[in-house]
Amino acid sequence: MNEIKKTVVGNVYIPPGTPNDENRDYLPEAIKGSDMVVNENGNNSRPYPARLKEYTAVVDGEPPSSWYEYVPSSYDGTSKVPLVISLHGGLMTGWGQAIYSSWTLISEREGFIVLLPDASERRVWMVECEKKTLDLFGKPNPEGFYLHTPPQDPDENRDMKVVRELMVLMGRKYSIDESRIYIHGMSMGDIMASQLARHYGGSFAGAAGSAGLTWPEVIWDEHGEVINASGALAVWQSRMEHDSVPLHDKETDQFVKLNREYWKHVNGCHDLPEIRIEGENNFAFYRGELADYVYHEVKNRDHGQTFDDAELVWDYLFSGVRRDQTGIPSSGEPLLPRRGDGWAIALADGSAKAYVHNRLISISGAVFKHRKLKYHGLNGDVIVRGEYFMVPVSFAASLLGGTLYVSEEGRSAEIYLDHGVGFQFAQGSVGCVAGNRVQSMSCEAIYREGELYIPIEWIFQRHYNRHVTSYGDVLYMTDHYAELSQYMAELIRDEIL
Repeated sequence: MNEIKKTVVGNVYIPPGTPNDENRDYLPEAIKGSDMVVNENGNNSRPYPARLKEYTAVVDGEPPSSWYEYVPSSYDGTSKVPLVISLHGGLMTGWGQAIYSSWTLISEREGFIVLLPDASERRVWMVECEKKTLDLFGKPNPEGFYLHTPPQDPDENRDMKVVRELMVLMGRKYSIDESRIYIHGMSMGDIMASQLARHYGGSFAGAAGSAGLTWPEVIWDEHGEVINASGALAVWQSRMEHDSVPLHDKETDQFVKLNREYWKHVNGCHDLPEIRIEGENNFAFYRGELADYVYHEVKNRDHGQTFDDAELVWDYLFSGVRRDQTGIPSSGEPLLPRRGDGWAIALADGSAKAYVHNRLISISGAVFKHRKLKYHGLNGDVIVRGEYFMVPVSFAASLLGGTLYVSEEGRSAEIYLDHGVGFQFAQGSVGCVAGNRVQSMSCEAIYREGELYIPIEWIFQRHYNRHVTSYGDVLYMTDHYAELSQYMAELIRDEIL
C-alpha cells in the first residue's frame, strides 16, 4: 500500500503529530520545534509549524522583545495582504499561541501574515485589572493600571507599545494592507486584545478573543457609562461554557454579560440578534449602527480556545471587515454570512413571547415547564419522570400553519393541516390523535386559563424530526444538530424573551 503524505483537498493541511497524553505541563517546552501534540478540553495543539520564525530585537527603546512571524508560502510581496496579530494566554508564548490555534493553517489558505508577540515580562501581559488579581500573577504593573486609581497614559504600557511598534515594523518589512489589520487574543491575550481595541481601536479593522473577560470596573465607570478612547470596532467574543473568572468564579455570568453589553453599547447594537447554533457552537450575531458584534459560546468546553476558533473568527468576521481611508470601520460580506438559523424557535419558562425564525412574537399565554410525575404504588411519594415545555395549542397551530378548532369549552382542541394530517388533544390525556391514529405524548395536555397547553417538543421531535435542546428554563428547537449552552440560554432569556 502506497503511503499518502498529503491529501489534495485544498491548501489547508494538518500534519500528523506524536501525542503526549502524559503531559501535565501548561506549555511543554519540548513541543517547540517538534511534532509533539497535546490535547485537553480547551487547548488542543498542532505540530510546530515549519514556517514559523522567531525574532528578537529592540523595538521600543527598552530591553529586547521577542516575537514570531508566520508568512504563508503564497506570499511574494507583489500585493498587499492582511495582518493578524494573535496574543498568547498568560504564562504562554507566541509560539505556544501558534500551536494552540489554527491561525497558521488559515494563513496558508487565505494568504495573510500572522504576528505572534511574546509578553514583555514573565509571559504575562500588562493588563488593566484589580490589584488582588494582579497579585495572583505576581506581575508588576505601572501605577494607574490597577483599578480604582487614576488612569495612566496607555502609551506608558510597554506591552501595548511593543505591539504597536511591531505593527509598524511589519508594515515596513512586508506589503501589509493597512485597512485589514486584526487583533486577536486568548485568555489574558484576549484581555490585552480588548485593551488595545479600547485604546487604539482606530489601528484595527476588527478585534476578537477567546476566554478572556475584562473586569467590569475597567470598561464601565461608576455612573454606568462606557470607558472607551477610540470608538466603534467590529468585535468577536468567544466564551467557554465551563470557564470561570479567577477570584470571581461566582460572578462569571455578570462578567460575560457586562463584557457583551460593553461592545453592544459602543457599536450601537440595538436590535435583536440573529441566533445560530451549530453543534456546540452558539452564535448571537448583532448588527450595529456603527459596527457589528458577535457573541460566541462553546458548550461543554473549559478555559482556553477551541482549535477552530481562528477559522470561525476569520470566516464570520475578519474576512468581511475593513477600515476605509477615512478610518471608519466598514463591514462587507464575510466568507460565511452572519445569519441566524433559518428555522428556529426559542421559548422560556414564564414568558409569553417566542423567538420564531429570528423574529419576536407574542403568544396567548406564558410558556411553562410541566413535571411528569409517577406516584402510583409509591406510598404517597412521587418521582419526576421528565420536564416538558408546555405552550398554548393556538401557538402550536400557528407554528404548524394549521387551523384550530376547539370544543368542550376549550378542553378539546383539533388542528387541521392542509396536507390532511391533523391532531386532536384533550384535557388530562397523555394520548392524542395524530393522523387518525392514537399516540402517546411526552406528558398529558393541561387546561389552563381557558386553553389547552401541550408539550411542544413532542410534536416537533416526533412528527417533524426537529432537534430540541434546552438549558435551565430555555428551550431551543431547530432543524439540525444543536446544543444550547449556559450563557447563550441566559442571553436568550434576558435579551429576547
